[in-house]
Amino acid sequence: MSLNEAADIYISINSVPQFDELPCNGTNDIISYFAPGLSDGYIIKINRTLNKGTPIKLKFDMDALITVDNSITRLVDLGNNVFKLVLLKDTNLFEFSVKGQFVLLPPYIISFKISGEENCAKPNFGYFERHPVGAEKRPEVPNLFCGKRKAINQLIVNGVESKPGDWPWHVAIFRLERATLKYICGGTLVSNIFVLTAAHCVTINGAAVLPEILGISLGKHNLIGGDVGSQEKQVHQIIVHEEFIHKTLDNDIALLKMKTSVEYSSVIQPACIWFDKAKEKLPPGQVLGTVTGWGFDQTESLSLVLREATMPIVQDIDCIRSKPLFYSVILNGKKFCAGHRNGTSACNGDSGGGFLVYIPYEDSPFIKKYVKGSWYVRGIVSLSVAQQDTALCDPNEYVVFTDIAAYTDWIYDHMD
Repeated sequence: MSLNEAADIYISINSVPQFDELPCNGTNDIISYFAPGLSDGYIIKINRTLNKGTPIKLKFDMDALITVDNSITRLVDLGNNVFKLVLLKDTNLFEFSVKGQFVLLPPYIISFKISGEENCAKPNFGYFERHPVGAEKRPEVPNLFCGKRKAINQLIVNGVESKPGDWPWHVAIFRLERATLKYICGGTLVSNIFVLTAAHCVTINGAAVLPEILGISLGKHNLIGGDVGSQEKQVHQIIVHEEFIHKTLDNDIALLKMKTSVEYSSVIQPACIWFDKAKEKLPPGQVLGTVTGWGFDQTESLSLVLREATMPIVQDIDCIRSKPLFYSVILNGKKFCAGHRNGTSACNGDSGGGFLVYIPYEDSPFIKKYVKGSWYVRGIVSLSVAQQDTALCDPNEYVVFTDIAAYTDWIYDHMD
């Protein structure tokens, strides 16, 4: 069916739209319909035969609200602007509506998978702005409304205590050992139901532990004791990367699916997941990231309050030169090194936590009213060099992180 034919059908059975566009370049049977003012968002139509049980996974570049006909579609919000739709009936013409958090900032589709096949390899960004519908121009940065602190605190220097709400996506992971919950690792909240962490935190000899023995604490500042607004969650499923190798910590990444979704608050918010063009949005020079955790401090004991340290990503060659026998074996193109080699480092107990990079937005009069940038998960604390004759980390050596840039597809494919 041609685009014009599809538009004619739409006009004859719905309120008359003024414009139509292809939201995905090169895919002619997925069409967006919208009217001036965008008060009702826009309609997406798929003009193809789809069978009962067909899964559709959508990702938008910012917050979106999807409305479907519940009699023919099951809708699941996976968080981070990702949605899964499953057809409950056969259909030759499927449609749903999309609205943004702000009327004049409609979300653009950046991924449209039908039965696992990508139908939006070349998203059509900016098409609303090419029509007189009132859409605001905005920077090409996905996930405008994740990675936000809701608490207003002063920024803190390296290696010292944070304040409640500074890192609302950082979580504590506990494991039941001899009838006692023991803190084992950190993690990063990436949706209202998924936590991202290191595979070695939730496995024994490479095999996932039982989800029943894990617990997740969100909104925590104090490792021990109560925190205002904290939430405790049970784990429903542990998803370990299929190619995780526990001896070398290759593919050291896992997702924890909680039994129930979290309620966002000033101390609980999701971080954004890294995206392909993120580095282009950063100022030239070093890429700085922040690591948080309750890991071992200078007294060689777990910190009782959440601490943070900011450190630069370093080139693989510099990392290898610093300790050739260790880093030349560990680095494999899907990991990166970061640190100062000055005592400010991630250590035992910080594993699984995120390496968060702040990405500022380009100037936009509309965006400035709401946000100035977001925190994106760039890496996961994986391993570090141990001190001689001890299992403790050496804070004067670089830390190795799982590189999220190599695993974004894996993350989204498993967040369902």
